[in-house]
Amino acid sequence: MGRTKKLIYIFIGTVCLVLGAIGLFLPLLPTTPFWLLTCWCYLRSSERLYNRVMANRYFGSYMEDYMVHKAIPLRAKVMALSIMWLSMLFTSFLLIDPLWIKLCLLLISIAVTWHILSFPTKKSGDSVF
Repeated sequence: MGRTKKLIYIFIGTVCLVLGAIGLFLPLLPTTPFWLLTCWCYLRSSERLYNRVMANRYFGSYMEDYMVHKAIPLRAKVMALSIMWLSMLFTSFLLIDPLWIKLCLLLISIAVTWHILSFPTKKSGDSVF
């Protein structure tokens, strides 16, 4: 792989990492997809950065569960869905007025819920939360 291509992957991965971190604090900005894209980009460009992300004490084990084991711990499922639905309801009832936006948020929340519940539940008690 050429140096330019590696730098592009590193840049995209870093932007996704930052967006995922912002998503921890902004309602309905997805965190996990951005961090998964970070792992994907770093895996293709920098073994050092990929290993650093996977070893992160806050979300490294979560990424490993999702990417390697193809499973999500029960506690992570409950936390993710609870936070998402509370954020969506708060946003829908207190922050926005247009009905079409509320319906979009509802559909997105339903789709994300389906996606999370479609993954097997990891048996181990190891979790980031």
